[in-house]
Amino acid sequence: MTKNIYGLDFGTYDLKIYDQKKNSIWKVKNAIAVKNKHKVIAAGDAAYAMHGKTPQLIQVIFPMQAGVIANFELMQKFMQILFSKEEYKVGAGSYLIALSPDLTKVEKRAFVQLMGYSKMNVQSANIVERGIAAAIGMGIPVLEEKGLFLVNLGGESCELSIISQGGVVLNRRIKTGGVQMDQAIVNKIKHNYEFLIGQSTAEHVRKHFGMLDSTQKKDILVAGKDLCSGLPKMKPVSADTIRDTINDFFENYINSIEAMLRRIPPDVQRQVTRTGIFLCGGLANMEGIDSYFQEKLKCKIVVAKQPELCVVRGLKEMIDHPKYKKLTYSMTDENYRWLR
Repeated sequence: MTKNIYGLDFGTYDLKIYDQKKNSIWKVKNAIAVKNKHKVIAAGDAAYAMHGKTPQLIQVIFPMQAGVIANFELMQKFMQILFSKEEYKVGAGSYLIALSPDLTKVEKRAFVQLMGYSKMNVQSANIVERGIAAAIGMGIPVLEEKGLFLVNLGGESCELSIISQGGVVLNRRIKTGGVQMDQAIVNKIKHNYEFLIGQSTAEHVRKHFGMLDSTQKKDILVAGKDLCSGLPKMKPVSADTIRDTINDFFENYINSIEAMLRRIPPDVQRQVTRTGIFLCGGLANMEGIDSYFQEKLKCKIVVAKQPELCVVRGLKEMIDHPKYKKLTYSMTDENYRWLR
């Protein structure tokens, strides 16, 4: 029997998996619910459904943070529970994993140990840089492209990658994303209005009310708790208040992109100017994000379709087409002894 091959994209909120035999991509919430700090009561989508709705003795924990394993023990339990379920069953096979190239040795080693300890029956495991996988998932011919600037806007990190002819020339990971934006919105509304909203409400406002559009001036009606009376109610919140909060994060991204553009070689820079800057990752779903980046950076902006799936789509392409094999390396490669 031919062994199966799986592609894994570990995100803060979602684990995305490509199954070659089934020719399918699926995702599950990267969350685990724990009672009294030890007893696991749910994992995946069932655990995420409890987020923000549990009594004090139950915690919903996201074991991945900013692209790294923040809680190894819980991540291991999450994988074991998830893959024991019939709908997420994975068998013996090979794995291709997308990782950021600027992870520390300790952070990368944690992924190696996870694959070994999670009872996944891993026969072999290869690694590819996330930026390369994302670019392939966007349909970009990375093996031929001589200058590509890709920005992956994720849940807890923003990764900037300069790619040329299948290799990462420069890479930088900024450890802020949608999660931090949503918490900042919660804090700002609490401070300015003495009104408490949930993080899911903040996320909905950020995604669906055109917060990057400076012409959006209408107040936004949100549900929450009045901190003076302690009662639940609906309250109008200024769009400018939320926009100012979000802009602090995006201005940091813009400054970082401009700084990286100044560092790249002239030939690569000329190609980037011609092709533009490519946006992917879940945060790229924000309404008006292409216009915002174009106005700030004065260059062409290309936003991926279903940007949150670019990396796992790229893993699919790499698994299905042997020509991309040379862009991966084994976790036990002699050139990467520290991974053992």
